[in-house]
Amino acid sequence: MADPVRYPVMTTAQLRETFLIDALYEPGSLCQAYVDLDRAVVGMAAPLATPVPLTADEALRANYFMERRELGALNIGGKGIIDVDGKSYAMENLDCLYIGRGAKEIAFQSADIHAPAIFYLLSYPAHASYPTTLVRKDQASPVELGSVETCNRRIVCKYIYLDGARSCQLVMGVTHLHPGSAWNTMPAHTHMRRSEIYMYFNIGEEARVFHLMGPAEETRHIVMKNREAVVSPGWSIHAGVGTQAYSFCWGMGGENQDYGDMDPAPLNSLR
Repeated sequence: MADPVRYPVMTTAQLRETFLIDALYEPGSLCQAYVDLDRAVVGMAAPLATPVPLTADEALRANYFMERRELGALNIGGKGIIDVDGKSYAMENLDCLYIGRGAKEIAFQSADIHAPAIFYLLSYPAHASYPTTLVRKDQASPVELGSVETCNRRIVCKYIYLDGARSCQLVMGVTHLHPGSAWNTMPAHTHMRRSEIYMYFNIGEEARVFHLMGPAEETRHIVMKNREAVVSPGWSIHAGVGTQAYSFCWGMGGENQDYGDMDPAPLNSLR
């Protein structure tokens, strides 16, 4: 992961190689990426006819994936099932399952291979274990923000946070933009006490999101497609604008779980 000293001289290709996580979606498979910033793991499980198990890559140096980790799994596809140590959790679109440290056997299934589930996965190290908790879409404390006049009318849904499903350090939720709105997360801000990872979805084949990043006085952008993720270090703003309305899953890990812990970067400070 690049630091703010190296960042200003990076080319577009270098920015994408460093901060963009693409090629996560592969039907019938589990794809994972290890991010050395806060030791996050980002993944996507796309089961078809057979269950897809959650395996521990050798980079984790663990006997099983959840040995020292916690995990949030958001279903962005059709109906699915997650099996956790012999217990099954049926999940609709936009349901989220928090899985606590210590769970040994985890597998992902689709209820209908013609409308398969797609599970977006975000994991951070955990020093304590919390109960596995299923949060339905309608339990995610939706809040309306923004306005039509500023092109950012949106619904923010919080799944894993202090007043929802409890975790060790993972915070996770989803934002949905209303039709006709394109801007997210304005004003832009940083989180100096934690990193954040965005995964954009519900984006049309020909549509794109321009994700803004960098220090407020030295911004860049990364052009993103459907189901791609981007890493935002604590020193980087995160905001974006799309060519159509879209959704994105935001997830954070660090020393502070307070959802409102942010350092605003007003528009007049951006360069």
